[in-house]
Amino acid sequence: MIRSPNIWDTPDVYELENLASDRAGVIDRAVAALHPLAGADLLDVGCGSGFHLPRFAERGARVVGVEPHLPLVRRAANRLRARGSRARVLAGDAEALPLSAGSVDVVHARWAYFFGAGCEPGLAELSRVVRPGGVACLVDNDATRSTFGAWFSRAYPAYDPVAVQRFWDRQGFTTEALTIEWTFDRREDLEAVVRIELPPGAADAVLAEHEGLGVDYAVALRWRRY
Repeated sequence: MIRSPNIWDTPDVYELENLASDRAGVIDRAVAALHPLAGADLLDVGCGSGFHLPRFAERGARVVGVEPHLPLVRRAANRLRARGSRARVLAGDAEALPLSAGSVDVVHARWAYFFGAGCEPGLAELSRVVRPGGVACLVDNDATRSTFGAWFSRAYPAYDPVAVQRFWDRQGFTTEALTIEWTFDRREDLEAVVRIELPPGAADAVLAEHEGLGVDYAVALRWRRY
């Protein structure tokens, strides 16, 4: 199990991040362009508190989320129950997905697990569970551009985007460059989210420089058809 401190430690703040992230639906449209969601079996790996599960189900997919952290599994189940959603959530790891072989048409993983070298066991599981003709869509930061990308690069200087890109090229994934927006309703929400995504010193510095409620945010959508 790989710890995700932002959502594990502060799920309520991470909910604010989900609500502010990509209100225009840029990522969702890109995923749907790769495979229709209506009638598809969709797996959300590292689904966290289940933010995206009912949204995919409302678009006609049969949805299951897999999440290793049990408090988040419970949050996701409560969300689905409150929404009356047919989506499901299961406790499990990306390295040992609790699904049968060839049972999935679309895999979605948004800022979860698949970040480069070290995720090979999870990639092997995708090859097992995705049907021929299905697609895996993995959403990650693009640290080479955008306001948030510059913040990320300053905060994590050891991160090597060139090496990460080479990894995904070797794995046979196509990388599509997208740009989304963080759009917050309150300044205090933006500040809280920045503080769970960046170390304290870096967060202080970027917040002192950045005004307003919006942040442009570069995304790498990495996808592969099976």
